[in-house]
Amino acid sequence: MRYDYETVKPFIFTEQGQIHFLSIRDRVDRLLDEAGAFRLDKAIAGEKGDSFRMICCIDRLVELGEIRELHYPGAMGQDRIFRRFSR
Repeated sequence: MRYDYETVKPFIFTEQGQIHFLSIRDRVDRLLDEAGAFRLDKAIAGEKGDSFRMICCIDRLVELGEIRELHYPGAMGQDRIFRRFSR
């Protein structure tokens, strides 16, 4: 089964999804404060549950304009790198 953001996204709007999302968002904020950027695997480290739901939380932060992905060729999913969105 392949990850599809639009299929997993409704989870974020459930009560459990919000708890999950806020936990990941808080970790992302700490990682950005410490280093200015983070790798996806570090943002979801220590979270329990479905990895697609965790990735969806990161993609939701991108969608909201909180963070931006730095694209580079050949990056595996867990190696995706993000930084704060600067306008």
